[in-house]
This record gives sequence, structure tokens and C-alpha cells, in this order.
Amino acid sequence: MEVKILADSACDLPLNFFQENNVTLIPLKVLIDEKEYEDQKTIQPIEVYDSIRAGNHPKTSQPSQLAFRKAFVELAEEKQQGIYIAFSSELSGTYQTAVMVYDQVKEEYPDLDLTIIDTKCASLGVGLCVREAVKLAQQKAKKEVIVKDIQFRSTHMEHLFTVEDLDYLAKGGRLSKASAFLGGLLNIKPLLNVEDGKLVPIEKIRGRKKLHNRILEVMEQRGINFESQVIGISHADDFTTANEIKERFIEKFGPQDVVITSVGAAIGSHTGPGTIAIFFLNEIPS
Repeated sequence: MEVKILADSACDLPLNFFQENNVTLIPLKVLIDEKEYEDQKTIQPIEVYDSIRAGNHPKTSQPSQLAFRKAFVELAEEKQQGIYIAFSSELSGTYQTAVMVYDQVKEEYPDLDLTIIDTKCASLGVGLCVREAVKLAQQKAKKEVIVKDIQFRSTHMEHLFTVEDLDYLAKGGRLSKASAFLGGLLNIKPLLNVEDGKLVPIEKIRGRKKLHNRILEVMEQRGINFESQVIGISHADDFTTANEIKERFIEKFGPQDVVITSVGAAIGSHTGPGTIAIFFLNEIPS
């Protein structure tokens, strides 16, 4: 029996990925106009972006304890090994809740064989770890091999991203060192990354073309052996830009593959429409 992979919706992989690969989806929640939705299951990203454009401010919350309990009990009753690949504990209480529920279920089911990994990654940064874990599981790799691979990838995962409006991130408390970056002149775009699981601004860049050129420069500085890895791009209702960047990556770096997904409803509630995020490794697993 292959190792069961579990992931939350903040990994920003599409619903069909979970369905086609038998991955358990733990949905974060999105609140719009006092109505609660389950990310990926009962709300899609475009609904969030349209709501934001209409002047609303969606809120999010971590998955319910019940959702975790159901998934963990099912794993225990099927006597299956599992790995839950979690969204950064610095950006959400999702990981902490999972650990709490795990402890409760473990008391009832002492044989529960589940490893919970705090990736300290976000969006497709988590998603790329999930994709590789699923590949290894389908190849019948041992659990410890998959855990080691996830830990390596999450430790060496680079995140580079830009948003249309930093106010979304600041209001939601998701942004560190934000004060110096708020406001600014017309057509100035922020470039951010993730450090120790937190979102941190790197610099401001005037103009879209310069921003995209700068992303390529930073990738060249930080990345390694692109021909041996998969680059991830997630976008918030801007597939055209994501595809343009993909073509530039292919031309410049010749990567093994470039995966494009939509920023999900939960993360998109904080980043807002127009976000573009890039994910790649700064070291390759041996």
C-alpha cells in the first residue's frame, strides 16, 4: 500500500490534482459577506477576485478541527501510512491545529502512522513539494524517503512574488517589515520573498518590464540546475502574464518543466488580484 499524501488548499494545486492522485484535501475557509466557503470545494479563486474588485474584503480561517479529525481517523482505520504537507506555520494556524488534532486522534488510535511537516512555504511552494511527494508515493517509495525529500525541498524552496497592492497583505497581518513599502509612486511594484516562513519585501521596482527582468536576475542568482527542476508560477487572475513569464523562463533557463496554477481562494483573499509568484529550488536533491 502506497503512502497516503494529505495537503491543505493553501498549496494552490487545482482540485483535479487531488482527485486524480487520491490526495486528501484539507480546505481552508473563506468568508465573504458573512457566508463561509471551503477553498477549492465550494468557492473558486475568480469569485474571490471579483468580490475584491467589487470592494469587499474577504476573510480567511484555518481548516476546521473536524476536517483534520476525519482525515486522520480515516488514515488510522485504514492502517495506512500518511504524510500531511502543511502551509507555513508563520502564515496560518493550520499546522498548529493539525498537530493538536493529531495528538487527540493518536490517543484513540495509538497505531496512527502520520508525519506532519511544516514546510514554511506558501502557495505553489508547498504545491511543488506535494507534487514530488505524490510521484514518490506512486513509485512505492518508503515513507522516510518521501519525508526526507519534502523536508529538503521545503528548506530549499525559493519564493519570489509581486502583488498589485500591498495593503491586502498588510491588513491581513501576513506581511513583515511592511511599513516602508506601503504607499509609493505610480507604477512601482514590490518584489517579495519568503524568509523563515514569513513574507518579506525585497525591493521596489518601477515598471512591469523591469520587474520581470529583475525576477530573472534574482532567479539566476539564487537558483541552480534549472534544467533538472520544475519551476512553479502561480497567478491571481492573470494567466497572460504568467504565460509570458513561463516563455521567458523556458528561453533563458531551459527547465525540466514549468507549472502554472491559480493562486487559490484562501491565499488570494490576502494577496488580491494581479499577484504573480515564482517558485524554484536553490539546491537540487541528490
